[in-house]
Amino acid sequence: MSFSWIAFTLLAALSQSWRNAFQSKLSGSLSVAGTTLARFLFGSPIALLYLIALYQWQSAPIPEVTTSSVFYIVAAAVMQIVATGLMVMLFKLENYAIGAGLAKCEAPVSAIFGTLFFGTVLSLSGWVGVLLGGIGVLILSSPNGWRSLSLKIVALGLSCSSAFALTSLWIREASLSLNLPFPHSAAWVLFLVIFLQTLMILTYIMLKEPNTIQVMKTKPKLIVMTSLTSVIGSLGWFSAMALQAVPYVKTLGQVEVIFMILISYFWLNQRMRWHEIIALCFISVAAIFVMWQ
Repeated sequence: MSFSWIAFTLLAALSQSWRNAFQSKLSGSLSVAGTTLARFLFGSPIALLYLIALYQWQSAPIPEVTTSSVFYIVAAAVMQIVATGLMVMLFKLENYAIGAGLAKCEAPVSAIFGTLFFGTVLSLSGWVGVLLGGIGVLILSSPNGWRSLSLKIVALGLSCSSAFALTSLWIREASLSLNLPFPHSAAWVLFLVIFLQTLMILTYIMLKEPNTIQVMKTKPKLIVMTSLTSVIGSLGWFSAMALQAVPYVKTLGQVEVIFMILISYFWLNQRMRWHEIIALCFISVAAIFVMWQ
């Protein structure tokens, strides 16, 4: 079972790195809401097909819907949208890279929240891996140092990482609360969360940005690839977090940074800088610690 969560996490990290590449192209011509909708637009049908395929492969009961499970699913769906909005606010600030780095410190924040409020227990090697991964992300996001650090950047960055951490912790709790075997539990949470997010964002766009739909119709291939890589990434994250504690999953998931740099190096012909190499070393060692904890 230990190998399963590692495989799902690596699948999620690789898919998310490509999703970010596709989404960055969309952001040049779509609004924030439209770019966000592209992540989920075809996600619900794909997640539903995956869920149906699981029941064809192996029978399982229908999930037991409780007040707790409804709360976890709705809270995770809303909080992920909030986290995305906070990240967009960071991108609009000068020297946002440091704030974005703080926003990506989801692993140590989830470790703290998980220990305090969710009963998460980490080993010593697990804590070391989580901290090393956080340091690696911060090094990667601050090539020019911390001289221009401001209270606003810190507040937004930590708020964003906290929102992402809560999203992940609630997703895990939702999977555990459905009283279903794996992978059916993760598949139900995947479908319900993406469906709710799609419904909320689509409703907003229809009311506030009706022209965005017309613009999206001009980029069908890019939107399909964004949705496809996004739902594959979510499938990996949700499955891994149903099997393993969130801090371990998110620490190993930081190998996404390695994939993104490799994509930039081989696909975009961008050179690697010294601080990126140092950060990759920290993240690689952190991944080893959490895999062998």
